[in-house]
Amino acid sequence: MGGCDVVTFINFMIENQREITNNLFRHIELVGISVFVGIIISIPLGILLSRHKKLAGVVLAVTGTIQTIPGLVMLGFALIFLGIGMLPALVVLSLYAILPILRNTYTGITEVDPSYTEAARGIGMTNMQMLFKVELPLALSSIIGGIRISTVYIVSWATLAGMIGAGGFGDPIWTGLATYNTGLILSGAIPSAILALILSGLIGLLQRILTPRGLKGVRV
Repeated sequence: MGGCDVVTFINFMIENQREITNNLFRHIELVGISVFVGIIISIPLGILLSRHKKLAGVVLAVTGTIQTIPGLVMLGFALIFLGIGMLPALVVLSLYAILPILRNTYTGITEVDPSYTEAARGIGMTNMQMLFKVELPLALSSIIGGIRISTVYIVSWATLAGMIGAGGFGDPIWTGLATYNTGLILSGAIPSAILALILSGLIGLLQRILTPRGLKGVRV
């Protein structure tokens, strides 16, 4: 299948729906695990950096540098040290997932209005109580915003994982590029774009729901 009109493409998708479904589940798995790892690393680290602001500049600079390294280069290094398959892909994607969540967590906490923390301290709250009852709730919208950005990025970058045998929508894209098969390329590119839009919309909805009413429309 070289060229591809709409009808031909629809027929191609129907004929290959099982493989496309498998690619969808693998892609979601890659994205879900990578973003989850990014969350469990970034949120505690962001909280720590908000307490040690001199260290924050260094850590954010290092993670920012990682973000600027092309995905193919990172996958190449991972391939050398970890072989092919899901493991090297997950390591690279998890590294890329860290920065947006870390930056938004740090920013969200450090930009909480000091009057809130002063009031909390005035009524005798401990540092831990202030964190969980004041700072994190107020920074939650910013944190979820970081998760949203990270998720959309990883949906896109996960297509590169097909080059090292990790599966997902990268498989048909790279196979299609190698064989000049437009149908294969589109069967990976279009669903991955739709997946990014759906996940972005769902996380954006969650962000609006969890934003304190008085802070809606205000960046925390």
